[in-house]
Amino acid sequence: MLKVFLVEDEVVMREGIKNNINWEQEGFSFVGEASDGELAYPLIQKTKPDILITDIKMPFMDGLELSRLVKQELPDIKILILSGYDEFEYAKEAISIGITDYLVKPIAGAKLLEAVKKVGKKIEEEQQQKKFLETFEKERMENTQLARQKFFRKLVSGQYPVSALLKEGRDAGFDLAAKSYNIILFQLFAGGEETGYSEELNTLTRSIEEMTDQMPEVLMVELGLEGWAFLLKGSEEKSAGEAERELLDRLFAAIFSVRGVKYFGGVGQEVERLSELNRCFEEASRAFAFRYLKKRNQIVRSSETPAGEADQETMALGTLSAGKLDRRVVESFLKTGLKGEVTHFVEEYFASLGEKNIQSLMFRQYVTMDTYFAASGILEEMGCEPGILAERCGDFQKMPEIFSSLEVTEDYLKKVLETAVELREGMSQKKYSSLLKDARAYIEKNYDNEEISLNTVAASVNLSPNHFSTIFSQETGRTFIEYLTSVRMEKAKELLRTTSMKTAEIAFAVGYKDAHYFSYLFKKTQECTPREFRARV
Repeated sequence: MLKVFLVEDEVVMREGIKNNINWEQEGFSFVGEASDGELAYPLIQKTKPDILITDIKMPFMDGLELSRLVKQELPDIKILILSGYDEFEYAKEAISIGITDYLVKPIAGAKLLEAVKKVGKKIEEEQQQKKFLETFEKERMENTQLARQKFFRKLVSGQYPVSALLKEGRDAGFDLAAKSYNIILFQLFAGGEETGYSEELNTLTRSIEEMTDQMPEVLMVELGLEGWAFLLKGSEEKSAGEAERELLDRLFAAIFSVRGVKYFGGVGQEVERLSELNRCFEEASRAFAFRYLKKRNQIVRSSETPAGEADQETMALGTLSAGKLDRRVVESFLKTGLKGEVTHFVEEYFASLGEKNIQSLMFRQYVTMDTYFAASGILEEMGCEPGILAERCGDFQKMPEIFSSLEVTEDYLKKVLETAVELREGMSQKKYSSLLKDARAYIEKNYDNEEISLNTVAASVNLSPNHFSTIFSQETGRTFIEYLTSVRMEKAKELLRTTSMKTAEIAFAVGYKDAHYFSYLFKKTQECTPREFRARV
């Protein structure tokens, strides 16, 4: 029900308005009254009515002064002014404040109720419109995120003509014409977790996305498990390097405001042509691959040695113990790395061990064995059959040629890791199937709760909203909003077929407090009104 608050200094008038109208029967809730604006203001702040009825001439604080205060704090409230003074100056000032209606006293109860109902109808229409806009915005954001991912993959693939990319970018609202370009790949980590739900991380994510949306020289793309890609555009006024520095400064300011969040970024080499973005992306990916080898809170550039790189070139094999090889580096990659990152990872991993050391046959054998058993262990933990890696890659103990040269050893380890990642992703699909099953079950159980959202469902399966949205749309072919709406509509049709419930009751039963909004969605998705659907069946 819409809430009504009354301010009137004449007791007889106030009691008459309060008691002579059956507010609840007329669809309103009478939430409070006061004899002047000064007493009314704190009560209005507390009750937050939808409609304020107030006299003008009152002691201590008159109706116009009260209206100004209320409009500043509660701009959506509708105000009806009552006045025994039919003067133009009052009406003119009331209009400047934003008063909804100006009524001259004495006024009959029926006429006042008519005015209140008229205002109530306007409020309901505005609320309905607000609901439409919120839903459309949620759908737009989900669809925009997925479209950006798809478009970015095209941009960096090197397989599409520049003219086609420019046109597709313009159609999507992205002006790709620039003097130069660069790419930053960036990922956040909370509490040491690669993935998972964290309200702090989600808040930070939204802050960063809103921030980059305000930077015309930056195109931000959310890449799910891979974090973000930032495409930087250089111009005559601001080079890509300047855009990079500004972006990183803003990112750091946002990140350092949240406790416990770490980051890692990889920066490509600036290019002058859109057709060279695939090379730029390759360089950024190479730098980004160091997140498996190096400590967090670093920005690594493809043209530089990572911060903190040890000088291992002079390390002699005899001084290197097995304990100095950290298997966690390989295990970290096996858990979250991508197939396309294998080549970069192996090359950088070998480089980090020292050129003189890796040239040693004995050392290469040890590194290969350690990596192989790490991969086998991770796969078995995930539920893969023992021996599947040997079946697909061959048993290196039976193939001495694997160690015939450094290049051959590298190729073998790349094959092992690529195979392990493929198997892991296959197991992840099963895991995602289980997560999506749980998510669907959560939706089935909570579809009637108006507060259900992408965030609440993602939290129920311990995924970030962006990651969940990506997986959900890939696996179901629909956005979360589309799926939730379809579930609610099916439940509504079931109730229309099997009960005599009114449309408003059905709307509430399937998660919509606004019956008008429910009817709008029903007609949009089912191509008929609820009443027409019931008549058919």
